[in-house]
Amino acid sequence: MDYVIQTKQLTKTYKDQHAVDKVALQVPKGSIYGFLGPNGAGKTTTIRMLLGLIKPTKGDITIFSKSLTKYRLDILKKVGSLVENPSYYGHLNALENLEVYRILLQVPKERKQEVLDIVGLSYAAKKKVKNYSLGMKQRLGIAIALLGDPDLLILDEPTNGLDPSGIQEIRQLIKRLAHERGITVLISSHLLGEVDQMADYVGIISEGKLIFQDRIEKLRQRAQAKIRFQVKETEAAWNVMLAQGLKADREEETITVQNIDKEKVASLIEKLVHHQISIYRVEELTQSLEEIFLQVVKEGQGNVSKTMEG
Repeated sequence: MDYVIQTKQLTKTYKDQHAVDKVALQVPKGSIYGFLGPNGAGKTTTIRMLLGLIKPTKGDITIFSKSLTKYRLDILKKVGSLVENPSYYGHLNALENLEVYRILLQVPKERKQEVLDIVGLSYAAKKKVKNYSLGMKQRLGIAIALLGDPDLLILDEPTNGLDPSGIQEIRQLIKRLAHERGITVLISSHLLGEVDQMADYVGIISEGKLIFQDRIEKLRQRAQAKIRFQVKETEAAWNVMLAQGLKADREEETITVQNIDKEKVASLIEKLVHHQISIYRVEELTQSLEEIFLQVVKEGQGNVSKTMEG
């Protein structure tokens, strides 16, 4: 697999405390990589090291197959970023703000209108930024990050503080950038449900350690589906299930069966009916992604990180 970002043993220590501890990121080319973790887990510190804003205590960073230490300026020319709050001049309009960065990046003037079109801000190009909504300011920040026509976009909590409409706008924009323009996007967040709607891959960091990294489908597969039966005679039904070799948890009026597929559910219902046991309800219980996230964080604390398969 072709990785745009790879880190080895990436560590940042402050006064003997590991803010980031031996992190091994692998961000595939052309993907949207969700970098997840609770607040204070080490996401922003990692991103700042990727952008050369702070130096690692130890470890290596490779971007575009080049060492960040040796080729920092060449690499960063192809990287756009939005870390925490976007930088802008409130008394200037969007075009004037972009002109400041255009001069610094030495890109053609027409690029300003191009990025405004990409982020959907052309209609407000001459409106003072201090009068923008928070969502508009975030989109302007992304427009600034896109000015240099980057191959890699790094966004730190870009939907933080936005209302549902603003979150949806940013989400759709990020998906377009990756899928239509081929930009690799690393996006950090503390909300798994948000990342799940756009990411292809996910890495979870907790207490500075990378505890999970793989396709997001692999994370979903960790959810253990359960089937709950509400029956008239729970003890009799429970005995039937045990006789079938099933793992079943009995309560007063319900029995919950774990790791059972559709065919076994149908067969079990037939067995219960055969034994003249009345069935009132059959329902599937699944873990939410947030529950899986919390479970992974809990299990992963202090453990060695899981690296990407394939």
